[in-house]
Amino acid sequence: MPAITADTLTLPRIAAPKASDTERPVRSITTGPRGYEGEGFPVVRAFAGVSAADLDPFVHMDQMGEVEYQPGEPRGTDWHPHRGFETVTYMIDGRFAHQDSHGGGGLITDGATQWMTAGSGILHIETPPAELVESGGTFHGIQLWVNLPRTDKFATPKYQAIEGNEAKLLSSQDGGSLVRIIAGEIDGAQGPGATHTPITMAHATVEPGAQLNLPWNRDFNALVYVLSGRGSVGPVGHPIHQGQLAVFGPGDRITVTAEGTQDSNRPALEILLLGGRPIREPVFHYGPFVMNSKAELIQALEDYQSGKFGQIPADALMPHRPFN
Repeated sequence: MPAITADTLTLPRIAAPKASDTERPVRSITTGPRGYEGEGFPVVRAFAGVSAADLDPFVHMDQMGEVEYQPGEPRGTDWHPHRGFETVTYMIDGRFAHQDSHGGGGLITDGATQWMTAGSGILHIETPPAELVESGGTFHGIQLWVNLPRTDKFATPKYQAIEGNEAKLLSSQDGGSLVRIIAGEIDGAQGPGATHTPITMAHATVEPGAQLNLPWNRDFNALVYVLSGRGSVGPVGHPIHQGQLAVFGPGDRITVTAEGTQDSNRPALEILLLGGRPIREPVFHYGPFVMNSKAELIQALEDYQSGKFGQIPADALMPHRPFN
């Protein structure tokens, strides 16, 4: 995985637990079903089967790939609308091009994150660049939807480009894990992402046999999704593997341990750590809109159809379809 790497022995270490700290127990482990998104790229529906209350403030997450495309196969999405939440695209391996109707855009590549606040309404596209479509190659990433509270549903749309080398890096106490903080705070270290809803998002690599034990904000929920590899989670050591999501109960710290032996093509346990302060407001979710009522969903659809989300730019990026 080409997401940003570093020598863990030279990084700040996460502090050991205090005597008063409590371990968060595992509340559930679910397996995400596989499906297809956009123009046909494969995804794992990471949050399937998990209650909205356990996920709050998160709404939806897909693991995109990991897939090795042949020439002509890479797919993305065409232009589409969003309102009422933030979309987060984290590219672990490969390249995705983004453009939106409010002037945001760029290339998201190995370890970079695109953070788009849809707010009052936006049109955007995410698609592999033409050269990747022609050549084929590895594609692996995460698409996460973060809800916005009622007070921010109609915020002005915003775009943040977070490069891989901007993530805040930490090492576990035993030096066997690399933690990349994309947004929020872990053990006093702050990630670069600016969010309306208080959350923490991090990608950790846990080497075979190593254990990651880290503090977690008591006011946040706690989720661990396995991108690849095998290991265990929580104080009891519940087994977990690629495509599974662990939901934790209350407490001060999270523990994740990698199995001593991993598959040859999965040399370490790769996990996504997520948590946020629950919004605890009604959620009405329909397609690309996440609102507080059915009436607001209907209004969002009408506003989109009447052109209030902006216009597709004259120089618009479009999906590249090679000549057959």
